[in-house]
Amino acid sequence: MCGGFCRLVHFARTTPPSLSRAALQLYDQDVHRCFSSCTAVDTSDAAWKQSMLGLSKGGLGLRSLYHHAPAAYIASVCSSGFGSQSNHHLCSAVAYFNSNVPPDKVLQVDSILSAPSVSQKKLSSILDTHMFNLLLENSSTADRARLLSVSSAHASSWLSVVPSQGLGLHLNPPVHQVAIKWWLGLDTSQGSQCALCPDKALDPLGHHAITCKRGGDVVVRHNTLRDVLAETCHRAHLSVQVEAGSDLTADHSHTCPADLLLTNWATGKTAAFDISVTSPLNALTLLEAGVSAGSAARATLRYFIW
Repeated sequence: MCGGFCRLVHFARTTPPSLSRAALQLYDQDVHRCFSSCTAVDTSDAAWKQSMLGLSKGGLGLRSLYHHAPAAYIASVCSSGFGSQSNHHLCSAVAYFNSNVPPDKVLQVDSILSAPSVSQKKLSSILDTHMFNLLLENSSTADRARLLSVSSAHASSWLSVVPSQGLGLHLNPPVHQVAIKWWLGLDTSQGSQCALCPDKALDPLGHHAITCKRGGDVVVRHNTLRDVLAETCHRAHLSVQVEAGSDLTADHSHTCPADLLLTNWATGKTAAFDISVTSPLNALTLLEAGVSAGSAARATLRYFIW
């Protein structure tokens, strides 16, 4: 019998967690082994906890059924209308759920039985949020910046997009492996030096590789975004030039060319667009990025607003 996720969720909703914990633990272990085998990535305890979070929390969506089974069972029993305070399986599930959430999120059996509805999605979100906050509390400044960034809106889109070589939405296995390692805060350096900075050793978490301006991820991503936008303009039959417009002013006071220069953009005027790629791991914004998501982007925006 195939142990697909949907079948296991149905199992978790209909079987008391106190009777299924051993089986669900084995299933979670199999998922972990399968992940490691498919990606060739060995995870630390913290990295695997992050993997078990939903995509919106910076995880990989490999949720632990053992951890979320009480939420599934509570929601199912309460929705069925057959729950009662004397149901020791329900009380056991509530007790386990409460042991994994902050004090202000604990459940009371009488309260959930009288509630109009109890959402499994909402209960699982409470579990995810608590685990995410625990990871933040026990992380370094750089890891906090990373966690806040990967949990930002749309940051995880690359994990859910359909991999299409024709559309350029495809990662080869080595690149995918490095991306997963960086996403989870694992060692990506293998003790090597930066090819573009001979005197700079690559740090284990890949921060230098991401922020190196001599040709690292920042430069590659900048040029890729520029070229994609230029191609989009061409398809829309807009007159666009790449790396042009250094002589726009009469006194040549602005000598830096625009990434994209569009003539007749609006009311017959020419528009110059500059693309900026930043990273929360930049030393100038690292402290702020470790407290608030989007700090690096806001700092870059302030630079361009005169």
